Amino acid sequence: MQENLQKVLEEARKQLENAKTLADAEDVRVKVMGKKGSLTQILRGMGKLSKEEKKAMGQSANEAKGIFAQLLEQKKAEIKKAAREARFLAETIDVTEPAAKVTIGVQHPVTQVINEIVDIFRSMGYSVYESPEVDTVYNTFDGLNSPEFHPARDMTDTFYIDKDIVLRPHTSSGEVRAEKELPLPYKIVIPGRCFRCDTPDATHSPTFHQVEMMVIGEGITMADLKGSLDHMAKKLFGPETRTKFRPHHFPFTEPSAEMDVSCFKCGGKGCNVCKGSGWIEILGCGMTHPHVHKAGGIDTEKYTGFAVGMGVERIAMLKYGIDDIRLLYENDMRFINQFK
Repeated sequence: MQENLQKVLEEARKQLENAKTLADAEDVRVKVMGKKGSLTQILRGMGKLSKEEKKAMGQSANEAKGIFAQLLEQKKAEIKKAAREARFLAETIDVTEPAAKVTIGVQHPVTQVINEIVDIFRSMGYSVYESPEVDTVYNTFDGLNSPEFHPARDMTDTFYIDKDIVLRPHTSSGEVRAEKELPLPYKIVIPGRCFRCDTPDATHSPTFHQVEMMVIGEGITMADLKGSLDHMAKKLFGPETRTKFRPHHFPFTEPSAEMDVSCFKCGGKGCNVCKGSGWIEILGCGMTHPHVHKAGGIDTEKYTGFAVGMGVERIAMLKYGIDDIRLLYENDMRFINQFK
């Protein structure tokens, strides 16, 4: 049996020398020390030996197991070291190689227009006021002097969450909140997303963006409104831009007006963008109705103010020559990347 132990050990040594992977080394261990392994078979045959022979054989077998275990661990360590060195060699970084090209993103055209409008009014001393997209019916309609029979209050026009809560159809709902929260006087701009029950087409979308402007102070007049918007238009569309105000009706302003700007494509001569008129309508505005101030708890004998609401998508479409509002929401990077 002593000779068999030496043969098993020698054969195991040769097999370990040829092992290339940890799986190969494990196969050798199973062949030697497994349930049917060569060394295991020798140990099972010790039952036929005498007491003295068992003692000597047991000592030799333990020594053989120890030697094999040591050889196995050495081989595993060698294989791991070789694998690590091969990985390091394969992962070597050539610092002189040109880096991968970094793709620089671009802001969405709607975001660009919002930021541009906000920056213009910030330069005029305005601050940004944020109001929630989900608001009360009171802030959205009643506080803005919209009577119960106003068509905008119909469920076919406004998304109702329940009878008292709606998805805001305009950023004007932030006006009543601002009146209750902000110290007077103030000048604010309220940008945000709005929602209406519109069927999507080239000029309509159930979700869109508006920017609201609101000023409240002593002695605020229509002249302040017109001067502020004329300055904004020149900053937004160019210094040659002219403005025109037409009488209109909004429940929350009195007097009310719609503002047109001279067509920035043809310079007012008439083209397909302005439909030959030379003017383009971009927003609604007016002096804030006293009923709106009362809803916000403001002294109408002391304070006046004005409010402006403009659709961001409309301005973006006019400014960049976009003919379908749906292009703004299809998330097609071929379209978005044009606005870098």
